[in-house]
Amino acid sequence: MMNETEANILKDARAVLTQEAEALARLAAALPNDFTRLCKKILGCEGRVILAGVGKSGHIARKISATLASTGTPSYYIHPTEASHGDMGIIVEGDICLLISNSGETAELYDIIAYARRFAIPIAAVSSRADSTLMQAAEFALLLPDVPEACAIGMAPTTSTTLALAIGDALAVALMHQRNFKAENFKVFHPGGKLGAQMTKVGDIMHSMDRFPAVKADAPMQEALLEMTSKGFGIAVVVENGRVTGVITDGDLRRHMEHLLEKSAGEIASNDPITVTKDTFAADALRIMNAHKISVLIVADSKAMPEGIFHLHDLLRSGAA
Repeated sequence: MMNETEANILKDARAVLTQEAEALARLAAALPNDFTRLCKKILGCEGRVILAGVGKSGHIARKISATLASTGTPSYYIHPTEASHGDMGIIVEGDICLLISNSGETAELYDIIAYARRFAIPIAAVSSRADSTLMQAAEFALLLPDVPEACAIGMAPTTSTTLALAIGDALAVALMHQRNFKAENFKVFHPGGKLGAQMTKVGDIMHSMDRFPAVKADAPMQEALLEMTSKGFGIAVVVENGRVTGVITDGDLRRHMEHLLEKSAGEIASNDPITVTKDTFAADALRIMNAHKISVLIVADSKAMPEGIFHLHDLLRSGAA
């Protein structure tokens, strides 16, 4: 049975989430008029998108900059105070400034505004005040809905920062689509950690044909067993006329134990083995292995011509499993 304190905690949490969700719905229903113009300007930009903000808006600006940079749009965050004390030179011709301030009256941004105007660097602004100094200075005005903050006193940045973060995500994703940014591009910007590992392709970590356990269909089982043992993958792949036609696994050996050595590889092998291409993502290969309860995959091209062999241990080493 929930006590009164627990009930009030859940009530407050749900109220915040509901209020912020409603604010996001308002933003989605009426995106700022300059959103499309800004996207097109960034797509044609020869430099970077320079993000700046102070306090909570600064944290949001950092995150938006990181998201843009990791999804194909060169970006950099600059702290307004540091910019005013020697770092303004980071902003150069060809860049676009994207400045965030809910009130639009953040004094620390004024030096960046003046600098951008002096050198004809376009300014985009995210704010909820259309008549603010920042929005009046901006060539691209991303006006957010003027909604109350979700905190109990209505002052702590909550709803406003959620909206600013969301419009940054919307900008990054829209640009991704326009750039035709694919998973393989994502891997380039995420070479380390789990994300990078999941973007690894089978061809990046598979064993080449010198380790491929191939036998012909008419090969005696003594030869097939030797191939299974010497190559160390626990399978032998039947290859005829340069194409994969079957596979011999431990299960096949058990099913044909009687008179096993009197038979040929083709008589023991299972037809239509599971294969993947070199372009298959390692994470997808893992799902295939799990679904079929196997630990080895044959790598072959679209014509079933073998190109390599792929083991679960390769996934573990790459970090994708």
